[in-house]
Amino acid sequence: MSSTTVDNVLPPKGKPKWLRVKLPTGKKYTQLRGLVDKYDLHTICTSGSCPNMGECWGEGTATFMILGNVCTRSCGFCGVKTGRPESIDWAEPEKVARSIKIMGIKHAVVTSVDRDDLKDMGSIIWAETVKAIRRMNPETTLETLIPDFQGIESHLDRVLHVAPEVISHNMETVKRLTREVRIQAKYERSLGVLDYLKKNGANRTKSGIMLGLGELEEEVINTMQDLRNVNVDVVTLGQYLQPSKKHLPVKEFILPEQFKKYEEIGLEMGFRHVESGALVRSSYKAHKHIS
Repeated sequence: MSSTTVDNVLPPKGKPKWLRVKLPTGKKYTQLRGLVDKYDLHTICTSGSCPNMGECWGEGTATFMILGNVCTRSCGFCGVKTGRPESIDWAEPEKVARSIKIMGIKHAVVTSVDRDDLKDMGSIIWAETVKAIRRMNPETTLETLIPDFQGIESHLDRVLHVAPEVISHNMETVKRLTREVRIQAKYERSLGVLDYLKKNGANRTKSGIMLGLGELEEEVINTMQDLRNVNVDVVTLGQYLQPSKKHLPVKEFILPEQFKKYEEIGLEMGFRHVESGALVRSSYKAHKHIS
């Protein structure tokens, strides 16, 4: 934030009260937790210790990660391990589809690590995963939170052709901080990906931004406007939290009032949905974003 909005941020001296969450409870959560443990199912919800897990699972939404748990990129904000990924598991699409069926998921979000080591960058597995989920769970709706595939259109086309209800790609931060925060990614390339998806048949596009990395209010608003300019339908804004001491530090804790301000600005810009709050993550209330 800029000095003109200093009242809307707090210095990072321990997490503020609005970042503290109660342990997830409820019959639906307990049931799904039991299934995950019994069948050794993998969700980002559990591995990422998402603060919204209880709420999302209670609404029948869960997020699954494909293409392994080692990423070829080394973004400064991300807790996923970086290095040489393992070989592709071609049975993975069926495994994910079966997990969704066992859990009785109504709306599934699928994401992945970056696989720049592969010729197709993982796009074939992406398409096959959506197809498998459709076959085994015909009533389940889908969001695909995809990497940029280096902007290669043939890879993006594979996702477009299987037509998930929502295709999401996160900007993560403002233009000025992209080189520091995302390293191998490019701001304009990510915008180009979202533009291409919308122009080539994506039903609903979506993107997310993390706050608290030192961005200015004006830069956040400019990023939101850039997303609207390429007709993105849904935007999420949440508080960045440092995964470990090796990752980028939190520069600011954004106050709830500031998140509310961004929500109002986003709705005025014309986004269909704006999820803006300290605990908001990419897939928060994802089931609502298909309408």
